[in-house]
Amino acid sequence: MTLDFFKYHGTGNDFIIIDNRNLKFDRADTALVAKLCNRRFGIGADGLMLLQSQIGFDFEMVYYNSDGNESTMCGNGGRCIVEFARTLNLVKDTAHFIAIDGEHEAFIKNDFISLKMNDVNEVELNSDHSFLNTGSPHYVAFVEDIDSYNVFEQGKKIRYNDRFKTEGTNVNFVQKKQNTLFVRTYERGVEDETYSCGTGVTAAALIASIKNVATANDYCDIKTLGGNLKVRFTKQTNNSFKYIWLEGPAAFVFKGEIVV
Repeated sequence: MTLDFFKYHGTGNDFIIIDNRNLKFDRADTALVAKLCNRRFGIGADGLMLLQSQIGFDFEMVYYNSDGNESTMCGNGGRCIVEFARTLNLVKDTAHFIAIDGEHEAFIKNDFISLKMNDVNEVELNSDHSFLNTGSPHYVAFVEDIDSYNVFEQGKKIRYNDRFKTEGTNVNFVQKKQNTLFVRTYERGVEDETYSCGTGVTAAALIASIKNVATANDYCDIKTLGGNLKVRFTKQTNNSFKYIWLEGPAAFVFKGEIVV
């Protein structure tokens, strides 16, 4: 079988995207997903997405981590698949799509995408870390000297501790520098640090707001290894959040075909 594919990235978080409206790709074939995402024996990516038809929506987003397993919401991936849908003429300036965590809206201006994330109503606050779900589960810890921090070693230790080893969690380390949050993330399913994580920077921004170290009352500027993002939000009195928007670029890299 020959597959047409498209490669995109959102601030260095890279994805294979396949137009699967004809259902040619078997979404249960997790071994094939892992093979395609392999950086030495496949195309190479942090994850793979299928764009599929869904009644009542512009499209459906099906997301897999690079280990081949279908996963939870991906913020950078969400922006990239919206940009891909625009090139297919499925959307123009706005998008309304369905993902594993529910409905999403997006606004498109050139390759800059504003993606609405789900409300967050529960935040676990601890002395050394916080935990919340922004479409995917996230552990957030503020650290010193983030540039030299061993994200892989420390992130893996937390991801595989007694609490998280079964379901897994993404692990974010954060430091405020000047008026920006620098966020580095160890991602489950990739099992490594990625250049950026959209749901991770969203989680970091919300925790920064609770800790009164966000850029402003209703937004946070974010730096990642792969580029800059912005998270906008409305904070409620009980540390819950509504109207959360993840904003940043979505860039086409290349397209091709592969025999599988």
